[in-house]
Amino acid sequence: MDGAPMDPQPAPLFADIAQGPAGGAAHWVQTSDGLRIRAGHWRPEGEAKGTVLLFPGRTEYIEKYGPAAGEFASRGFATLTVDWRGQGLADRMLEERRLGHVGEFTDFQKDVEALIRLAEQLELPRPWFLTGHSMGGAIGLRAAMQGLDVKACCFTGPMWGIQIPALLRPFASFLGSIAPYLRLDEMLLPTTALEQYVQITPFEGNTLTTDAEMYMMMHAQLAAQPDLALGGPTIQWLRVSLQECAWLAEQPSPALPCITFLGSDEQIVNSDAIRERMNRWPGGELDVVKGGQHEVMMETPEIRAHVFSRMCSLFEQHSG
Repeated sequence: MDGAPMDPQPAPLFADIAQGPAGGAAHWVQTSDGLRIRAGHWRPEGEAKGTVLLFPGRTEYIEKYGPAAGEFASRGFATLTVDWRGQGLADRMLEERRLGHVGEFTDFQKDVEALIRLAEQLELPRPWFLTGHSMGGAIGLRAAMQGLDVKACCFTGPMWGIQIPALLRPFASFLGSIAPYLRLDEMLLPTTALEQYVQITPFEGNTLTTDAEMYMMMHAQLAAQPDLALGGPTIQWLRVSLQECAWLAEQPSPALPCITFLGSDEQIVNSDAIRERMNRWPGGELDVVKGGQHEVMMETPEIRAHVFSRMCSLFEQHSG
């Protein structure tokens, strides 16, 4: 595509902190606009029922989804996931690498194109399915609307709307509108920090998960590999993300079977936007996870078992 290199190049995969299935690997892939991103994949033992394209959220990285890949592998599915531009080991967007930034939200679709090219080169088992978390839920929804080659999709806490902190809410739109003129686009969003959330937030009172072991795993991963860390977003990121959420809200749902999981205690994305979308998704289902927070794939063992079993049951129905 657009002259991008066709041979996937090996990339680091920190298997010791990923805790994923044996035999995982990572590759560098180049996007059509010349950025280098990282993709990682794991396969199950024996013949696979298909491959889950796992689209992570903002600040996330491949290794964080090693346990999820294990859940999918135990149910017979391969997993392919990615470090989006600006995070993980992918090319960062600004000199201050801890700032979460993107030029236009649709730039992430160039990462999707590169990821799909890699999946084809690696001949990952078909059919393919989509799981999108948080920001990856917004990226994945647009990709699905634009014809991503998957048979079914699932979302967890998808960013189809953003829960803006009360202190920032009156200023969010105003900041976004004036930032380009005042050259504030690359400024850290007020109320956020350059350090990654789990690095500076104790488990008690966190908004990601109620499972202490999973929370400590995230913290340990970043302590072991500090280059994976990403802090708060820029004003530009918020501006283009709000624009993308508004665009998505105006579009019809794709003609795909879908389950969306929403923690009953969600505090990061806009739950109303998720409910509105699923209310008008023919064949779609909203699963409200009692006691779950934002990261239901990294919740208590009971919640994880429920979420992964339901995902894979849907995928199995469409794997023939």
